[in-house]
Amino acid sequence: MRRREFITLLGSVLASSPLAAHAQQAKNPRIGVLSFGRGDKSDASLTTLDAFVPALRELGYTEGQNIAFERRFADGDPNMLDELAQQLVKQRVDAIVALSTPVVRAARRASSTIPIVGIGMADPVEDGLASSLGRPGGNVTGTTFLGPELVSKRLQLLKEIVTGLSRVVVLWHPRAYGDRTMAGMLKEIESAAHSLGIRLELVPADRPVDLDNAFAVITAERADALIVFPSPMLFSQYSRIVTFAANNRLPAMYAAREAVDLGGLISYGVNLPGLSRATATYLDSILKGAKPAELPIQQPTKFELVINLKTAKTLGLSLPPALLTAADEVIE
Repeated sequence: MRRREFITLLGSVLASSPLAAHAQQAKNPRIGVLSFGRGDKSDASLTTLDAFVPALRELGYTEGQNIAFERRFADGDPNMLDELAQQLVKQRVDAIVALSTPVVRAARRASSTIPIVGIGMADPVEDGLASSLGRPGGNVTGTTFLGPELVSKRLQLLKEIVTGLSRVVVLWHPRAYGDRTMAGMLKEIESAAHSLGIRLELVPADRPVDLDNAFAVITAERADALIVFPSPMLFSQYSRIVTFAANNRLPAMYAAREAVDLGGLISYGVNLPGLSRATATYLDSILKGAKPAELPIQQPTKFELVINLKTAKTLGLSLPPALLTAADEVIE
């Protein structure tokens, strides 16, 4: 066999080998992106979801050139999540980026081998997604927002803002996270309400279509204020909730600043786009060979307090100067 023929044959063999296939896959990875939301600009979660793309660009990945994304949106329908996750698995994506605990759980049900990076999981250990934060042990890693620990703080802040606060409605999604995580949130807010002398009324909403009925119940309660529990579904509906609160002159506390950007009164929690940007580092490590089982799940080290001063004035609220000074951002 002549040398040129040998080189051609060798090249064909290498191109069809598993090693060459892996190298080609690593060069042009396909990433599944899965969200509970709608995928349009009215969805507050879209900003969070897309925040990791510029961060990936800084690491050398450019969409359409050396990386591709397969995006799937459940439009607030939990029944769609499993189907969409299975679609991504059938397309043999190299990793799945999943926004929030329910979405991560759907991806995990669809595959126990494809790396899954979760953005803003509530409590991945309590929800059965990881053995521990330091060493997850499976195919899931990512970031957590530590839901239960922030609930009582939000009620305390609301008490500082609304003079004579005695009755608060809690809008919640009972199946937003695992049973133990939701039980922890309820225990936390009930304990805080008891110590602050506040009466709570829990109003559930399982799907976006349930919100109109929930709004009617909240209106009938004639409470002093509203707290919106953390929930991927409710997060995707922030624009509707903020409009409802404004129309009913109801002071409302949210878990994420996206609501305040839309005109909501106040939020206290982690910066979700920041958690999303951290996803880029995880993806980069995984695409370079790291195993999710060995990548520690990142906990937030800072929580931000954001206040919409214009909304406060519209509601006739006089905010304590100390609270305005403590705020990370005051929107005027």
